Formats: sequence, structure tokens, C-alpha cells
Amino acid sequence: MPGPCTTTLGQVAVDAKSNEIPAVRDLLGLLDIDGAVVTLDAMHTQTDTATTIRTGGAHYVFTVKANNKNLYAQLKKVPWKHVPAHTTRDTGHGRKETRTIKTAQVPAWVTFEGAAQIAQLRRTTWRKKSKGSPKRKSVEVVYLITSADHRVAPALVLSGWVRQHWGIENKLHHVRDVTYDEDRSQVRTGSAPQVMATLRNTAIGLLRAAGFDNIAQANRHMIRDEARPLRLLQT
Repeated sequence: MPGPCTTTLGQVAVDAKSNEIPAVRDLLGLLDIDGAVVTLDAMHTQTDTATTIRTGGAHYVFTVKANNKNLYAQLKKVPWKHVPAHTTRDTGHGRKETRTIKTAQVPAWVTFEGAAQIAQLRRTTWRKKSKGSPKRKSVEVVYLITSADHRVAPALVLSGWVRQHWGIENKLHHVRDVTYDEDRSQVRTGSAPQVMATLRNTAIGLLRAAGFDNIAQANRHMIRDEARPLRLLQT
């Protein structure tokens, strides 16, 4: 649940004999989510997780993909071509993106815990791989289900929530994987991996809060003067 500077508020370890699904529910139980909006990836589109979020006083926004076969089929058969669309556009970094969202009240045949609204979101992206090369087009269509009705989350608000969720990949996960090379870390025993993950998340959060957009550049800036990281920690 990141804010404007993508700050990690908490983390729990995933049991070796389990997966992220119950771990997310454990994490939500540690946080005060009353009044919040919780967005989660498709693997977490579970009724028990929905119940945990609603019990905590928050709204959920779940992505629905083919791994949830029944719900995915139900949302896909909605006559979306007859639903009004709302479109936004964005450009930057050699990329142009168009997002089109269609929302509807949950139909009677969809029985998912606490659901109030469904949506189809189409994201069309044009990217230029290198200078002078033609733009490459990609289209992604996802379905959403949320406990927030159209009064709380009109189409463009819902689209904004999803866009912020997608931003986590670039602002947090990508930084941990690429800048801090987390996947190749040799720290693998005991509680050490969780401790290192905490330190990486803390560093990213502090640097974001200090106004840095590029974490690799921020690290180089901090390395040049040993007093800078100390000042950052103190402020």
C-alpha cells in the first residue's frame, strides 16, 4: 500500500511450506487499513483475502486473470462493447500509453465476497526501443473487481488506483531486482534474507521521501560523501 513516495509499511516472511496468499492476510492483520484501498495482484483474488480487507474497514481492488478460471470467464462474458468507455493518455521516456476503462455494477451471476463493481481495463502502449527504430505496440486487457461502488470509485478514480498499483513494479520491485541485484544475493540462511529486504525497503523509502526519483543515481550521490546518509537518517 504505497503512498506518493512508495514507502514499505510492513513485511512478513513467506513460510517455506506455504506461499504469498496467507502471508498477505497475515500482513494485513498487522496494519491499520481502516479507510484505505488495498490493491493486489491476481494471485490474491481470494474470497478469504477479500473478507480480511473488508473486515479491516478497507476497500479492495483485485485483478482477475485466467488463473481464477470461473471468475475470469464470468467477467469476460459481460457485454463490454455496450459499456461506455473512459480514456486517458500519457507520454514520456519514449513511450506513449492509452488506458481505456469500462466499469459496471456487479451482475447477479458474479458472487464474490463484498464485490460492488467490475471493470475492463485496456492498456495500449507504444514504445521506441532505440533512436530511429519504429514504435512497438503492445495491448494488455485485464479485468478488475472491487468492493468500491461507482460513487466511491468512478471509472477514472478506479483507473488511477490501478495505475498506482502498477507503479509499484517500477518504483520498488524493479529497483530491488535491478539496482540492488536482490535475486542474485548470496544471503540466504536464517532471518538474514528478511533483514536485508527490510534494509533495502528502508533505503528506498528514505531516498524517495528525500525527493530522489532515480535510486541508482541517489546511491551514487550518497557514496560520494559519508555524511550524506547520516543526515538522511537524522531527517
